[in-house]
Amino acid sequence: MNRYPRFAALFMLMLLSSFSLRALDAGLLLDQNADLNTRGVSENADSKFEYSGIFIPRISALLGDDGEFIVSAGINYAAAPFSVIPELLRTELTMRFGMGEIKLGRMPYRDPLGVVAEGFFDGASFSYDTRAGTLSVGGWYTGLLYKKRAAIAMTDDEDQLYYKEVNYNDFMNTYYAPRRVLASAGWEHPSLWGLLNIKLAVLSQFDMTGSGLNSQYFSVKAAMLPFRYIALDAGGCFEVVEYGEDSGVALAAEVGFTWMPPARFENHVSLRGRFSSGVVEDSPMRAFQPLTTIPQGNVLQAKLSGLSVVSLGYLARLYRTVSADVTASYFVRSDLGTYTHYPVVNANSNGYFLGAELYARLLWSISTGVQMKMGGGMFLPSLGDAAPNAGMLWTANLNMIISFF
Repeated sequence: MNRYPRFAALFMLMLLSSFSLRALDAGLLLDQNADLNTRGVSENADSKFEYSGIFIPRISALLGDDGEFIVSAGINYAAAPFSVIPELLRTELTMRFGMGEIKLGRMPYRDPLGVVAEGFFDGASFSYDTRAGTLSVGGWYTGLLYKKRAAIAMTDDEDQLYYKEVNYNDFMNTYYAPRRVLASAGWEHPSLWGLLNIKLAVLSQFDMTGSGLNSQYFSVKAAMLPFRYIALDAGGCFEVVEYGEDSGVALAAEVGFTWMPPARFENHVSLRGRFSSGVVEDSPMRAFQPLTTIPQGNVLQAKLSGLSVVSLGYLARLYRTVSADVTASYFVRSDLGTYTHYPVVNANSNGYFLGAELYARLLWSISTGVQMKMGGGMFLPSLGDAAPNAGMLWTANLNMIISFF
């Protein structure tokens, strides 16, 4: 339990001994969230108020001409039930040589589509720039991450662990994320043939807990600007799932269209569709299973597994410091057995159409160090056939970020 904090402290001391204190850059950030929402299934559903936040100190510095490091930590807190939970955030050492770069520590990673893995991971990565694009490889471990930050819930046991409260009397079994290993090899080109921005990656994740769920992914995404005010992007992911008798293959895909109409203020309209496969009987097709749970929708916040989403959005900068966006989304199940989560639908439902979500948000940059977000929305199961009698889900939230220096 104490090995990792001791290693991190030793790592920091080694770094601090290699440069002048005048090279240090320090910062402090407070991120606060207040949310009023309902998760009921009836007209008399109760609402609940949630208040939480995170306090983030960080330091960074250059290491000579070819290196840098950053160390950041977080103290998570919540009002009901009251809790204070520390965690180590981005803690990364970067060294550059020629056209190459090596990173060690706890670093951010995101697959090309943003549907397989996104967040912080512990490990190492190497990238090399060439005329033909940037090549990269990396390997990471998830078992030392705070489970809420990692958001790994590939199996039922892992899903139950995610929602279990952290117990300091049983810290090892209630704090850490499931133990999995992620490896990636990728290639990226910013302007292939002077036309396409393309990203490609091959990922593998291996179970270290004994559940036996392993998976491999081949992911690719391309984006282009065919006309002055129009952007297009599309991508897909092929997955091989290894899970005993449930082994098979799965698919995910995404396509997007963005129109940036000429106007006196910055604005754009976007249409985006995201698909993931479900179980097809008497075939090897299975439900798409990502490593991390990346929420789909601002109200429903569903896992992209056996689910598809179509979204229409509009974003506008109303003033120099104020912008707003509105998004309308519709959710469809890919099969009848994968997405059966309370409170929207249950295992006995025979409908594929979950319903529609509408969400609006206002962003106000009050000053260089203070930013406020106000949002609210609703999810309407009555506009689908999966659970037409379920109660409306809604949320109203306020977020404030204060950067002290």
